[in-house]
Amino acid sequence: MGVPIHRNKEYRLGQLLQVDPDPFVQFDQWFHQAGEAMPADMVNSMVLATVSPDRQPSARVVLLKEYSPAGFVFYTNYSSRKGNDIAHNPAVSLLFWWEALERQVRIEGQAKKISAEQSERYFHTRPKSSQLATLVSKQSQVLTSREALQNQFDTVCQQYAGAELTIHRPDYWGGYIVQPERFEYWQGRENRLHDRFQYTRLPANHWQIVRLFP
Repeated sequence: MGVPIHRNKEYRLGQLLQVDPDPFVQFDQWFHQAGEAMPADMVNSMVLATVSPDRQPSARVVLLKEYSPAGFVFYTNYSSRKGNDIAHNPAVSLLFWWEALERQVRIEGQAKKISAEQSERYFHTRPKSSQLATLVSKQSQVLTSREALQNQFDTVCQQYAGAELTIHRPDYWGGYIVQPERFEYWQGRENRLHDRFQYTRLPANHWQIVRLFP
């Protein structure tokens, strides 16, 4: 038998009586408010959910690196589990949880690769150690030992020891942009009577907005 968890939290920090007609404007407002209340690495952490070719869902935390009306950008290894999932089924979802404000944002949409040029520009803004780690990490594949990984990393560090040497972005690493088709904004409220607003994309980039039961 499992151990029951009793946590009767009441949500009292805010309310959401109306939302902006544009879901991206609403996101920008909440993102900046979260940035004032939480550490930066917690604000842009998001859960990315994908579905495999055999219809197995999986989720993991990734970092949002850019957002605009065009969509939400993150970077990863294209040969990873999530990369393989997206190659077979580009439908994904994102989840932001900002506990300090008792808010969450859910986004559903289609993921596609960004341009190689954009990935290249971002790759060279990363710390050198992160660039080198990308060269040795075969993300999601079986690793024989931690020592083997460390030895490979030490080898590439020696190869690129010269400050003038440019580390070239491998083809298997780059960015995706998630183009939203649906948003949901959730604000915790007392008695579990939470505020929820859903945006659904319509033709010509219009959005239908409805309030949902908690």
